[in-house]
Amino acid sequence: MQWGTIVSRSVPAGITMIVGGMADIAPAPVRVHAAGRCGLAKSPEPGMEITTMDDRGALTTEHRNPKSERLDRMSVVEAFNLVNSEDATITSAIAAARDEICQAVELVVAAFRAGGRLIYVGAGTSGRLGVLDATECPPTFLANASMVEGVLAGGFEALTRSVEGAEDNPEDGAAAMDERAVGPADVVFAITTGGTTPFVHGAIRRAGQRGAKTVFLACVPTEQVADDADVSIRVVTGPEVLTGSTRMKAGSATKMVLNMVTTIAMVQIGKVYRNLMVDVNTAGNAKLVDRGARIVQTVTGRSPEASRTLLEAAGGHVKTALVMHARRVDLSTAGQLLREVDGQVGRLIETHDRDD
Repeated sequence: MQWGTIVSRSVPAGITMIVGGMADIAPAPVRVHAAGRCGLAKSPEPGMEITTMDDRGALTTEHRNPKSERLDRMSVVEAFNLVNSEDATITSAIAAARDEICQAVELVVAAFRAGGRLIYVGAGTSGRLGVLDATECPPTFLANASMVEGVLAGGFEALTRSVEGAEDNPEDGAAAMDERAVGPADVVFAITTGGTTPFVHGAIRRAGQRGAKTVFLACVPTEQVADDADVSIRVVTGPEVLTGSTRMKAGSATKMVLNMVTTIAMVQIGKVYRNLMVDVNTAGNAKLVDRGARIVQTVTGRSPEASRTLLEAAGGHVKTALVMHARRVDLSTAGQLLREVDGQVGRLIETHDRDD
């Protein structure tokens, strides 16, 4: 049986690429649920039941938007106003899914605290957005590259151009979970704006079988496409200005949800003090060195020069610099204090301030 395999090559941190390969792994039953007129997209492999939509026209993401029926006749300004007004509806759609998004955040926080991973799975635009969010976590939060990962159907090539057919095989998604040794400590976060992507459904079903917590994000209601996830997030953004182009409202909504999930989760595990990026990777570039020094200056009240000097003495680690200042200790002692409070730097700084 042809299965996808994980490629071992130089790719950006947080990205797992899926390409064609060989792996003799017995498939587990996977069903992709969908409402409306359905049929078999391909002959199912033994033990794997695959049901996909023959006609996706019933999905809200595929409906025509009556406001844009004259899109090709509009002036640039008219088209701008329409797109902008449609984009303004995204935040209310996200707000309607607040409870489910918060549940997903809680799962991710628990995974991080247990040493587990957040693993995004998607194809096309949805998969690229997962890769983007995963890639941004290490420099923003000094997170290990394996802490948040992106699994993208179609391989490295799919980052920059469409790879046709990469999303059509649920067994490839299932194999990706096996190859990543997904387990009970992990959260697998499926992203599929239209909700029907077989690769994603195969991945999330296998992840659940392996004991992982699962989250499913789609921009269509559950009445149209069901899922088997522990948490199902439905941000129903409605018809696009350009019919079926889910890189627009649905894509923007997806990016906003992923931003919320990782940012709030990182805050909860101590990667942020107040609203400051205290775990920023100052080794990344000059901009991040400057940001780190300004954070030290803001919290300590030191001069810009003294803040940079303190940051250098702390090995470029903002949290350590703040503890060295607040507790008047050396680098080694500051590091030990941070380990004792699981990196919650506010507990050290604010406790010290109250003691003073």
